[in-house]
Amino acid sequence: MRPHSPPDLAGLWVPIVTPFAEDGTLDLVAFERLAERLLAAGVDGLVPLGTTGEPATLNAKERLEVVATCARVCARAERGLIVGAGTNSTQGTIDEVRRITERTTPTAVLIVTPYYTRPSEPAVVEHFRLVADASPVPVVIYNIPYRTGRGLSAPSIRAAAEHPNIVGLKQSVGSLDADTLELVGAELDLQILAGDDAFIGPTVLMGGAGAIAAAAHVCTREFVELVASARAGDAPRTARLAAALLPVVTAGFSEPSPAVWKAALARAGDIDSPSVRRPLAAATEQAAETLHAAATRAQELACRNRRKALDLECTPAC
Repeated sequence: MRPHSPPDLAGLWVPIVTPFAEDGTLDLVAFERLAERLLAAGVDGLVPLGTTGEPATLNAKERLEVVATCARVCARAERGLIVGAGTNSTQGTIDEVRRITERTTPTAVLIVTPYYTRPSEPAVVEHFRLVADASPVPVVIYNIPYRTGRGLSAPSIRAAAEHPNIVGLKQSVGSLDADTLELVGAELDLQILAGDDAFIGPTVLMGGAGAIAAAAHVCTREFVELVASARAGDAPRTARLAAALLPVVTAGFSEPSPAVWKAALARAGDIDSPSVRRPLAAATEQAAETLHAAATRAQELACRNRRKALDLECTPAC
């Protein structure tokens, strides 16, 4: 049993991008504006310094500034805050968690499987346990083998979940595989969050708590509805929303993330520049246009479905 009630991670979380000005400097004004817009659209919380936030290109001071800004916005809106703090060093991760939590108290920290070094699964489980021992806030583990080179099986995740301070899992394995189905269907003290945006609907319908979805930077209201309908067990509506949003997901990830998402956000005026930091490159015009068209179509379809449910005629202002 856990000594305290774990935080409620249910719903939609957005791993928010880190805006940069044209000269490459951190743009906290645009960051705050974007954070406020996402929360106003109904997301349950934000995840700064996730992969989408380009944390590897930020220095320690910038990372703390991003967290502090996001924490203020989330506190005003009374929404959750999960901060990415994982590195490929156990001690480095513990140090990063301590730096972050000295100045703020997030809902949880997101700790990725150690990358590049490819430790054994038992060693990864021990890594998570050591970080959880040292962390003053709950831990969400992040399983994303295509980026880290090391995946975690269901038995390893179960072993990690025995730690009282490990409360969640962001599962990003590129499919709705047998391990994921085993975990969402199990009676675990672990909240499963879909980390692959294409599989949000089925993951939540099968028992997942919600999602951490980069694609929700655009069509935010529609992704909020997708997670809510899946949590309510409304399979037909979930299927319609998921089908409408799949082209958005595909287009947004057609080039290395978050370049295409930033292009869409800049076009919408949510941020002032689509700039990314090297080694990433800006999105191509073709990718940006494809995402814009997919998002427009998804919003039109969602509008028609809302109007149909209310027996109203859809209008351009929908």
